[in-house]
Amino acid sequence: MPRVLDPIIERRNKEAVMGLGEHLEELRKRLIHALFGLLPIVLTSLIFADQLIELITRPLRESLAATGQSESLIETQVLESFGSYFKLSIIVAGAVGAPWIIYQAWRFVAPGLYAHERRFAYVLAPLSVVLTIAGLMMMYFVMLPVGLKWLVGFGQNLAPQTYATAPLPPGVSMPEPTLVLTDDPPAEVVKPGHMWINTRHHALRVAFPTPEGGVEVRGTALIKPSLITPQYRVKDYLDLFFGLSLAFAISFQLPVAVLLLGWAGIISPAWLGKYRRHALVVCAVVGAILTPTPDPLSMILLVIPLYLLYELGVILLRVLPASRVAGKRPDDDDPPPSGAADDPYANRPPPTDASEG
Repeated sequence: MPRVLDPIIERRNKEAVMGLGEHLEELRKRLIHALFGLLPIVLTSLIFADQLIELITRPLRESLAATGQSESLIETQVLESFGSYFKLSIIVAGAVGAPWIIYQAWRFVAPGLYAHERRFAYVLAPLSVVLTIAGLMMMYFVMLPVGLKWLVGFGQNLAPQTYATAPLPPGVSMPEPTLVLTDDPPAEVVKPGHMWINTRHHALRVAFPTPEGGVEVRGTALIKPSLITPQYRVKDYLDLFFGLSLAFAISFQLPVAVLLLGWAGIISPAWLGKYRRHALVVCAVVGAILTPTPDPLSMILLVIPLYLLYELGVILLRVLPASRVAGKRPDDDDPPPSGAADDPYANRPPPTDASEG
């Protein structure tokens, strides 16, 4: 005899169960939405790439200026600037558009989750975003200025050079000193052949005549005498910047990892409190690996936030145990999927053959 299903149960099953083809269609739909949502962000980042490069390279340029070096970066390949420009735009667009991508992924996954399972995501997603922003700010405003200043100064002072002096030849005298200015003079007072020193940017400026009859200011960097001259490539610095950004964003997810392990029953607040000293050692090792410089100050500046994040994870695990987040007692059974609570037939036993009825 054929199995006879109640019409309401049959309708619920059709809505709750999707075939492989329907899953693939939904996945395709979410991927298209994610890509089209990123498109305007990519175009915007391409338009404002100049400002983005200026913002990202500011810690390096300030470190160079603080040690008396030229702030200019160099390129050694034909496509280096274009490649860096495009790479920067794509990475920034991906970072800015990450919430939109996560939202589309959530729209794909959420229908298959129970209501109490969704509550875990509602806690973890905002926490992860806040921690990621905190990690990037820590890297940009604290670690990069300290680390780059040490690195630039180390290379400059590694092998300083001094030049021999000798008396001037008979009948020779020093010329009039070149004008020394903090900033370049206004264009209306500059004439071809004028020369001055710009102390803010550590450069020698020369007013150069143009074919149109105007004046173009050109210059060359003034460097301190040293065996090693710092001349940093744009590509290398961007690689360092994005590598550190990724490392800090991941390392600052420590409270999220603690919550996940605690909710899974692998660790507990008491266990975490017992191994605090071991956690401090692990934070020190991670800090030594992620710190771009070997000086103790940079490592301490990273170890302290990592350990505080560990303690934050312990506190959050005490305040938000799995049972509280799920909104149920630990011994409760899993609730039915969303929408089933309104179904009067949700708790009916499986349908049987008509002959057995």
